[in-house]
Amino acid sequence: MINKIADSVAQALSGVKDGATVLIGGFGTSGNPVELIDGLIAHGARDLTVVNNNAGNGETGLAALLKSGQVRKIICSFPRQVDSWVFDDLYRSGKVELELVPQGNLAERMRAAGAGIGAFFCPTAYGTELAAGKETREINGKHYVLEYPIYGDVALVKAEQGDRWGNLTYRMSARNFGPVCAMAAKYTVATVHELVELGEMDPEAVVTPGIYVSQVVKVPRVATQAGGIKQ
Repeated sequence: MINKIADSVAQALSGVKDGATVLIGGFGTSGNPVELIDGLIAHGARDLTVVNNNAGNGETGLAALLKSGQVRKIICSFPRQVDSWVFDDLYRSGKVELELVPQGNLAERMRAAGAGIGAFFCPTAYGTELAAGKETREINGKHYVLEYPIYGDVALVKAEQGDRWGNLTYRMSARNFGPVCAMAAKYTVATVHELVELGEMDPEAVVTPGIYVSQVVKVPRVATQAGGIKQ
């Protein structure tokens, strides 16, 4: 019987190794799997390469992982925000490497990894420093840059609903990079706020099929100070 439900975050992350490439869903704080990031900090794996849309906010979540000293390199689109002081300090002091990737390219490079695409040509970044050293080609009069997939050893994603086969749905904008992260990794862990029985989810509504998910952990929903629901 297939049962991907883990008893705890610690159990789900127990196999993460030093030097792993970790794909983390989230757009800023929306859809950021904070419980899994905290679990990764507690687990203690080091020398990590982290792939995320940005480089952390404030002192929690991804910023806390960076502050722990466990990250060697971050691949992201928006490393600097008004509250990205943890990353700023680490980068300026040479304690973390940065690979800057345009947002659309970031998503497509992970999707390509999951879809089995060896490489693709994209017009984004042609003629800029981000294309330096990369193969370019003119196709039908337009210039393109060759981009390669981003593969993950581990993906951490935040979903809304799941079942024991690992099928997932997401909550509105919290979906963002979660599905492509799950596709691109060898081992995907997802948190959910609701576990349902097999067949309760409409197959047409499933966003991430269970084939891409290794472990599912149920976590409580956290309310904001204003009384709303935190995505």
